[in-house]
Amino acid sequence: MSLDAPADVLVTSDQSLTRDALEGLLADAEAPLRFERCAFDGEDLGRLALRGVEFVGCSFIGTQLDRAALGGTRWQRCRCAGASFDFADLTDARFDHGDLNNTSWCRAKLAGAAFNEVKLTGARFTEARTLGMGLSASLLVSADLRGLSFRKQKLQGLNFSAADLSGCDFTDALLDDCDLTNASLKHARFAGADLRRARLGALQVGDLLQHFKGATISVDQAAGLIAALGVNVV
Repeated sequence: MSLDAPADVLVTSDQSLTRDALEGLLADAEAPLRFERCAFDGEDLGRLALRGVEFVGCSFIGTQLDRAALGGTRWQRCRCAGASFDFADLTDARFDHGDLNNTSWCRAKLAGAAFNEVKLTGARFTEARTLGMGLSASLLVSADLRGLSFRKQKLQGLNFSAADLSGCDFTDALLDDCDLTNASLKHARFAGADLRRARLGALQVGDLLQHFKGATISVDQAAGLIAALGVNVV
């Protein structure tokens, strides 16, 4: 049964689809496509033109979507663990409430893309183009986010623990309920960032001078840093 799809949307549900089957549906489509609870596990869907397609409760475990045209796609409650989106065009795509653990987004176009309440543990974003990309309430544990810019963004509910944030730009960003515990911060920039509601983990004074110069922290955070030096705070 369709999940209240608009009348002008063609819905395919509860099927396991190969690349050939998907190409056939795309070729015959005279209206926008929506897939519900369909499985594409392990398929090579690279370079397919899937712009504007909607996926609800679908499975893409280990699927290759390299260089696919995925602009404007919608992914709700999809399971994509281990999938590859390398070099794909995901401009203005949206992912909600999905499992994207250990996915690869190397050099993908993610301008305007949005990730909300998703699992991105171990995901790799090497050299991805992320201008205007939004992240909220998501797990990025041990993710590779090297060199990404979060400049002037409001980041809320993001778990960056043990992530590689080397070279990331958090200038003037607001980190609300974000976790930076054990993250790699080599050459990361936090000038002007508001970290008062972030969890910083066991930082040393050297970390403040090297990575957080110009950032704002709370009195409690400052007291914790001083206490870590063995100084009693009263």
